[in-house]
Amino acid sequence: MAHTRIRKFNTSDTYPEQNLDNDLCQAVVTQGGKTVWLRGQCPQNLDDAVNLDSHDPVAQTHKVMQNIKQLIEEAGGGMEHLVKVVVYITDVRHREAVYRTMGAYIKGVHPVSTGLVVQALARPEWLVEIDGTAVIPE
Repeated sequence: MAHTRIRKFNTSDTYPEQNLDNDLCQAVVTQGGKTVWLRGQCPQNLDDAVNLDSHDPVAQTHKVMQNIKQLIEEAGGGMEHLVKVVVYITDVRHREAVYRTMGAYIKGVHPVSTGLVVQALARPEWLVEIDGTAVIPE
């Protein structure tokens, strides 16, 4: 891995009452490289801004994470360069589904993560938004 990940953990240990399996860490140290600041990604197509036609938090999270992966790749990197995510959900009951789905995309990556439950996102049909930061080594 290109970055130093400090105090790696898995959410199955920190949240044993929830069915989660996310590889995260407490801090990420980067040196040099190209920083990619991602706009909060929502469940819509990057090319035409058409919303995913689903009110399922799992389907929406897959679309959000696919967008994040695509944008990092377009910047010349890969998911292993992801250092931070901020997860916004509109219903705490969707937390496990969203984090399980996100976890499939960050397995072995260990970014730092912040999660928030918010009253609403920019469109009422959106259940999840995730922004991220990646640092692509030189």
